[in-house]
Amino acid sequence: MSTEPSQDTQPSAEHWRSYGPLGLHPILVHAMEAFNEQGYHGTSVRQIAGRVGVTVPALYYHYENKQALLATLLETSIKDVLDRCRAAAAEAGDDPLARFCGMVESIVLYMTHRQRLAFLDTEIRSLEPENRARYVALRDYLQHMLLDTVEAGRAQGVFTTPIPADAVRSVLTMCQGVANWFRADGPLTAEEVAERHVLLSLGTVGHPGTVTGDTALPLARPSLTRSAQRASR
Repeated sequence: MSTEPSQDTQPSAEHWRSYGPLGLHPILVHAMEAFNEQGYHGTSVRQIAGRVGVTVPALYYHYENKQALLATLLETSIKDVLDRCRAAAAEAGDDPLARFCGMVESIVLYMTHRQRLAFLDTEIRSLEPENRARYVALRDYLQHMLLDTVEAGRAQGVFTTPIPADAVRSVLTMCQGVANWFRADGPLTAEEVAERHVLLSLGTVGHPGTVTGDTALPLARPSLTRSAQRASR
């Protein structure tokens, strides 16, 4: 079975920056919250059922077991990231610099807007082998998307890193880490965090403009600082 996301579910160019309600089944929402608060192994099916307000047999009617809940949440998350990332790349076209910036922006925006769901990536260790293999294949696909773009940029002299695979792994680790510390009421907006991580990521892959200070980021719109937001109210 292919792990490539379906073209039919790819978000539109505008949609990849837009975030509405999460749209998860209530059982998944409460499982996500419990896993975030107590960890996968610290949470029982009975506790999740209690949060939802259903019996344990009723929960099992929808999901086979606790492992199925975690696997569904993680796959939902990575598939959404992939679809948004691919839409960002499609919007950017063939320019590797624009594609790279768009993909990094889309990943970081996801980490800020879907923080509780993205944070569950830390529970990959709790997945059973078959579920883990499926999830890792999807995550590897995301890594290869970025790596292909960096390699294209190297061929054009846009990126100069001599170790592209290591650079891409570093970029993804940095971007995924945003889910661990971002605060919606903090000093930086989601857009500011994304813009800064695009700049940091360009430095990681060796874009010359990050050294000279001449980098013009191909972002969709200028970010509005938190202080400017407060002043405009």
